[in-house]
Amino acid sequence: MSEEYDRSVGGGEESLARALAAVAEPAPAERPAADLALGILRHIGLPQGAYDTYALLDGPAGGLYVARHTEALTCAVLRAVAPTSEEFEARYLAATGRTAVRTTVPPSGVRTALRTGQARRLRLDLSALRAAERSALTAVRSIPRGQVRPVSWIAREAELTDPAVVVAAVLANPLHLLVPCHRVAYDNGLPCDAAYDPATGDALRAAEGLQRGLLHGLASRHTRYLGSGTTRIYCHPTCAHARRITPPHQVPFSSAGSARRAGFRPCKSCRPAVA
Repeated sequence: MSEEYDRSVGGGEESLARALAAVAEPAPAERPAADLALGILRHIGLPQGAYDTYALLDGPAGGLYVARHTEALTCAVLRAVAPTSEEFEARYLAATGRTAVRTTVPPSGVRTALRTGQARRLRLDLSALRAAERSALTAVRSIPRGQVRPVSWIAREAELTDPAVVVAAVLANPLHLLVPCHRVAYDNGLPCDAAYDPATGDALRAAEGLQRGLLHGLASRHTRYLGSGTTRIYCHPTCAHARRITPPHQVPFSSAGSARRAGFRPCKSCRPAVA
């Protein structure tokens, strides 16, 4: 191809910067500048592996930047954390060492995942994290929409001996919302919003039917588990089965041990601790 092509392929970040500079001219109205940038990069022959792409989508707590590298999603950051695309791009470069180019075409399946709250089928890249953190976030991905689990439950599911690793994993989570850390609580029942401010966490949970007053009310009453006086089964309070227990039949417990001593058995769905 042309000498310009040879230089761009070998020039790394410099060639990418030169290619993107061409987008400074006004783009045709029918073609967004973001997609025009990708078109230019492809036209000059820059290999697709030399850059990643990202899109801004609507989420339950405002915008969500979602990036991908080849077929895997590598990063998702709430706009509440990175208010501008420039901030997201800088954050992405610092985290991955790669440039992310904006597009209007979101990765396949992400819109559906955001609408349904089910992202388990998405291919996520957590390779930048430590093995223990990856295990913790894999367990977090299993928490159903509209439910919350304590860090000790996640540690048990991930076969971790130190629950503090779970909090560290929540803080390091590179894929906001797609790894639903807003469904994680401390063992006292209060939300573990380590990666963003509590108001953002409240908005994410409210979109799934969990109002702030519910979790804080349970925590203030030291209700860690909720039993059914009819089935003699105890659950995490936000478990789908627990939320069907009518008030006259609700039996609150401050610990799994007290539920067991009262003759209750653990729910097979939410799998609370047995001791």
